[in-house]
Amino acid sequence: MSNQLVIRNMTRPELDELVDWAAREGWNPGLHDAELFWATDPAAFIAASRGGELIGGGAITSYNGEFGFMGFFIVRPEYRGQGLGDTLWHARRERLLARLRPGASIGMDGVFAMQDYYAKGGFVFSHRNMRFRADLTARPTTSQVDGQDIVPLASFPFDQVVDYDRTCFPAARASFLSGWIAQADALAVGCRRAGRLSGYGVVRHCREGYKIGPLFADDTLAANALYARLAEFAEGGPLFLDAPENNPAAMALVHQQGMLEVFGCARMYLGPPPAIAHERVFGVTTFELG
Repeated sequence: MSNQLVIRNMTRPELDELVDWAAREGWNPGLHDAELFWATDPAAFIAASRGGELIGGGAITSYNGEFGFMGFFIVRPEYRGQGLGDTLWHARRERLLARLRPGASIGMDGVFAMQDYYAKGGFVFSHRNMRFRADLTARPTTSQVDGQDIVPLASFPFDQVVDYDRTCFPAARASFLSGWIAQADALAVGCRRAGRLSGYGVVRHCREGYKIGPLFADDTLAANALYARLAEFAEGGPLFLDAPENNPAAMALVHQQGMLEVFGCARMYLGPPPAIAHERVFGVTTFELG
């Protein structure tokens, strides 16, 4: 076989392999991430192979051509430092640009050590998304959540969920949400005020413990009430939440809940930063698909 690097679309079994690599890197994927990610956008998963062997991959998710997200970028350790990852990353960027309408922005969450590299590729720093951990040795703090009506998210019409999500995410993503909020080994809840949705959150079982994502809410009261219910589902933990540093209320929530910072990524954009309600984003959905 040729030893030339081949950039191509990934097969479904290869995505399972990529998720296993992510687990070994400490990214702690959800139990059903592969099937949910694939259902969202099968064309998003790009492989790099040499001599018929998978050596790297990543996602270039397109949300209706309106917004793109680059994530899940992994090269096998023995192939790093040879320029192969650089070739794969630039090929993915160009392929994603071709999948979007002219002028659409691309987001990514990159590890801090790679921030300068991504900047050379045109991405501009926006803020940090920080991963926090709680071991749930005690019940979550529930002060100031009285009167918040936390109910199964399925109690709300799906269109309301999509519309609320759109205020916190740069594009509508009904296809993704339909699977994400109904996945097995997970809980999706909403906060109801005066009959309307004022926030929602999802917690899913991961290789280690549980992870909340997203956690979107009108304000701190709703966010804390949602967190408390999601944490109950993850009793025994550990529980993880990826909170954006550009929302002071999100930082206050993780400290109030006694969570400890364990990891972080730089949120960066190629193109104009999206106009979303940052004050509603208490926890991002995933570092892989945005």
